[in-house]
Amino acid sequence: MTDWPAVCREAGEAVSRVLAELPARADREPVLGTGMGGDETTAVDAAAEAAVVEVLRRSGAGFTLVSEELGEEKVGSGGDGVHVVVDPIDGSLNAKRGIPLFALSIAVADGPAMGDVFFGYVRDYGTGEEWTARRGEGARLNGEPLGGDLPKSEVEILAMEATRTDLLAEKAGAMAGFAYRTRVFGSLTLSLCHLAAGRVDAVCSLKPARSVDIAAAQLLVRERGLAIDLPDDRPFGAARLDLEARSRVVAGATDAVCAELWRRLTARRDPA
Repeated sequence: MTDWPAVCREAGEAVSRVLAELPARADREPVLGTGMGGDETTAVDAAAEAAVVEVLRRSGAGFTLVSEELGEEKVGSGGDGVHVVVDPIDGSLNAKRGIPLFALSIAVADGPAMGDVFFGYVRDYGTGEEWTARRGEGARLNGEPLGGDLPKSEVEILAMEATRTDLLAEKAGAMAGFAYRTRVFGSLTLSLCHLAAGRVDAVCSLKPARSVDIAAAQLLVRERGLAIDLPDDRPFGAARLDLEARSRVVAGATDAVCAELWRRLTARRDPA
């Protein structure tokens, strides 16, 4: 039986070595092409993915790999429905510019849908924090059970992601009266981890995200008893673990918080 936590930690260390080998912006940001997810593939994205995939292949496990740049492929025997969903660097722009807010995300599922994820792993390369979750067994931070403070139902801090300037200008005003403060981390994965720890009170993405962006971190959120929704691709548990399905994300302390976030995100603005 595969020791997925050990495999993920080894992958995390492999990415650390890549980052050390590519220390400067000039090393990290050259564009090598377009990944299967549709975004530009930079040198650091490609090198990190190659390092993670090598570790996964060496594990001897059989599974369907779904990865940001590589796309989807069978590894080993292909596994009995097992899917491994990888974002080698969530927060690539931060990583290539040297902003320490980016992470490795690996989710392992016993089927092809979001509800099938049974193990999630996130490695934050800024703080060094390791976030893990097992289905039905709770979430952990650096190996310790994640407990204590939960997000507030009255939103003090809202983390907004996928925030191009035009999208932020269009949507931020709709949050007035709902969220007291706003934070933009540049990593949807890490925003969801901070939600699970009660560091922020709600999270939303302003453009559609893919399974690789949330597959691991969503399990931390759900294991904490918090709410998360993909309003463009309901029901949440049936969302496909591939690179095609896309939806905006809303998450918070309760379903009511998610519903209000979605209402505000989709409300039409009165013409000026």
